[in-house]
Amino acid sequence: MGAAPPLSDVDERTTARRYAEQLLALHGIADARLDIVDRHPAVIAADCGLIELSGAADAAPLLCPAPIAACADGAMAALIAMAPQGQWRDAPSGAQRLTERAALLGLQRRGAVSANGSCRLLATADGVIAINLARDDDHALLPAWLQADHVIADELPQLVATRAADDLVEQGRELGLAVARADRRPPALPWPSPMVPPLRLAARQAPRVVDLSSLWAGPLCSHLLQRCGADVIKVESTQRPDGARAGSPAFFEHLHAGKASLKLNFRNAEGRAALLALLQGADIVIEASRPRALRQLGIDADALIAADPGKTWISITGYGRREPQAQWIAYGDDAAVAAGLSHCLHQATGQWAFVGDAIADPLTGLHAAIAAWAGHQRGGGGLIDIAMVDVVRQCLDFGCGPAMCASAQRLQHWQQVLREPRA
Repeated sequence: MGAAPPLSDVDERTTARRYAEQLLALHGIADARLDIVDRHPAVIAADCGLIELSGAADAAPLLCPAPIAACADGAMAALIAMAPQGQWRDAPSGAQRLTERAALLGLQRRGAVSANGSCRLLATADGVIAINLARDDDHALLPAWLQADHVIADELPQLVATRAADDLVEQGRELGLAVARADRRPPALPWPSPMVPPLRLAARQAPRVVDLSSLWAGPLCSHLLQRCGADVIKVESTQRPDGARAGSPAFFEHLHAGKASLKLNFRNAEGRAALLALLQGADIVIEASRPRALRQLGIDADALIAADPGKTWISITGYGRREPQAQWIAYGDDAAVAAGLSHCLHQATGQWAFVGDAIADPLTGLHAAIAAWAGHQRGGGGLIDIAMVDVVRQCLDFGCGPAMCASAQRLQHWQQVLREPRA
């Protein structure tokens, strides 16, 4: 393992600020005013409770030396700078968004099992994978995945232990399971080029947002846009309502309070026509479906944007809209694993565990809101493809290379920072 020296303490204290500045530059915004208190990424992770959500339940929590919480703070600061007249009084910080569900639901760290219990890290014959059984239907797919007559979740460690990791991932994805390699960290993503020429922020009318998404990332995006001043309509299928409704009512209300709500029957022509009319009248559309799912409803995102260049369409997926990744299922925990977050923790600490609670979801929601608001401000942003795995990779690698982020030396430096008296 490489042992690159950590950034200087002064440089690391500005991580959130530098990340916010780069996000604003990416979206062509040059005149926004940032309000950030510079703090070390380790301190931000500790204060928001992220460290307490990482590691085994019966052992001390683990510090992952990656600037995830600081980047979340930077993303939130960038959004507030873009919409300074929004409803930001008493709003949680970006880092607090990462842990707010766990705090509300009383979730705790569980080591190689995710905080909500649906995702597991499992050793295979030649590696480590994550398998997320987030839906009841996923359990019914286990026999086909493992070529066994009957499989229960508790048997998974023994059943995958003799099998090749790549085979398990490939076969699981073909069946529609959320499965990913944990022991391979993807190459660092180059920072994207600016999307547009520099843009001066200007007052525009409150956008109408139609939110077709469910669970956490997309609803958080529309919740943040609502705080920016948008009018949000949450649209659900009468056949398949938002799965989050079956979870915590308090968390669901937290994300959806104040939004208009509409349920449509997508199986009949009347419901599909009503959906199309809503999308045609929207300034911003948020959806988190595989591209073919909307096409089956007669919804063509590219055609709708071509007919209305002022529209901003936010497409949230696990791995992006390109094939074959467009067909791969992902949720917040396994997406973070696929991005290399648990690998980073393992390289630094020697232990396999999840970092936080479905952390790719709130990170993606923050970044999607920035892209959506920037697109609206510039008069239309087209179709913006936001992959959860890429969002986590971008934050994981910010300000450091893979060797530095995963180094025991950097971990020791961050631990020392936490031992020092706070100013």
